[in-house]
Amino acid sequence: MREGSRRAVVAALFANFGIAAAKFLAFAVTGSASLLAEAIHSVADTGNQGLLFLGARRAQRPPTAAHPFGYGRERFFWAFVVALVLFSMGSVFALVEGVDKVLHPHKVEDAEWAFAVLGLSIGLETLSLRTAVRESAVARGASSWWDFVRHAKTPELVVVLLEDTGALTGLFFAVIGVTVAVTTGDGIYDATGSLAIGVLLGLIAHVLAREMKSLLIGEAASPAEEGQIRAVLDDCPEVKRVIHLRTQHLGPEELLVAAKVEFATDSVAELADAIDRVEARIRSRVPTARLIYLEPDVYRPEPAPTDS
Repeated sequence: MREGSRRAVVAALFANFGIAAAKFLAFAVTGSASLLAEAIHSVADTGNQGLLFLGARRAQRPPTAAHPFGYGRERFFWAFVVALVLFSMGSVFALVEGVDKVLHPHKVEDAEWAFAVLGLSIGLETLSLRTAVRESAVARGASSWWDFVRHAKTPELVVVLLEDTGALTGLFFAVIGVTVAVTTGDGIYDATGSLAIGVLLGLIAHVLAREMKSLLIGEAASPAEEGQIRAVLDDCPEVKRVIHLRTQHLGPEELLVAAKVEFATDSVAELADAIDRVEARIRSRVPTARLIYLEPDVYRPEPAPTDS
C-alpha cells in the first residue's frame, strides 16, 4: 500500500471509530433509528479499514510455488469483502431497523444529543473525505471522479472515497429524518431516515463489489500505460513489429506484460540481448511493469479473402 493510500485509510479508521462510539451513545439516549443505523454503519466502516490493512499486509508475501505471480490481488479480494460487509452490516441492518421502526414508531428523545453527535460526525467525516480526495487527486489526473472510481487500480482509495461519501450523505439523511421527527413528533420520519441510509449503502456496496470483481477477474493496464509500452516497443531499433500485446494487473502496482514481437535479428545471442534491453526500457518508462514476457515470432499477415 502506497503512503497516500495508507494516510487515507488511517484517517478513515480513526474517524469512524470515534464516530461509532459517539453514535451509540446518542442512540442510547435518544432511541433514534437513524442514529442506530448510522452507528452500525460506522462500526462496519471501522472494520473495513482493518480489512484493507489486512489485505495490504498479506499482499506483500513473496511468490510461492503455488502462487508464482505473488499475492498482489489480495488487496482486491479484501476490498471485495469490504463491499459485502458494507452491504450486510450497513445496508441490510439499516433497512431492517427502518422497517421495524415504521411498524413500531418510537419518538426521538433528547434530540439535542442526536444533533450534537450528528454535527460532530459530519465534521469528522468531512476531514476523512478531504484526506481521501487529496490523496486520490494525483492518481485521478484529469479524469472525472466517476471515471476514477471505475478505472482506478488502487482499491483502498476507491473504498475510502465511496465509504466517506456514503457516510457523509447518510449523515445528512439522518439529520433530515431526526429533524422532521422532532418537529412533527412522529417517529416514522426517523425510520424513513434509516431506510434512506440502507438504500444508499446498498447502492455503494453494489458499485464497490462490481469494480472489485472486475479487478479480481483481471483488468488490463490503463490505455495510457498500454500506449507507453507500445510506444517503447515501436521506438526500439531491435523491434521490427509488435504482433500483439497483452497486459494484466497482478496487483495495484504490479503489471504483467506479454507481447509477441518480431525482432530484427536471427542470432540467438543477439536476440537474448535485445529482449533484455527492450524489457529494461519498458520498466524504465512504466515502473509498474514488473513481469515482462516477450515472445519472438515472425509476422504472418492474414491471407486476403478470395472470391468463391
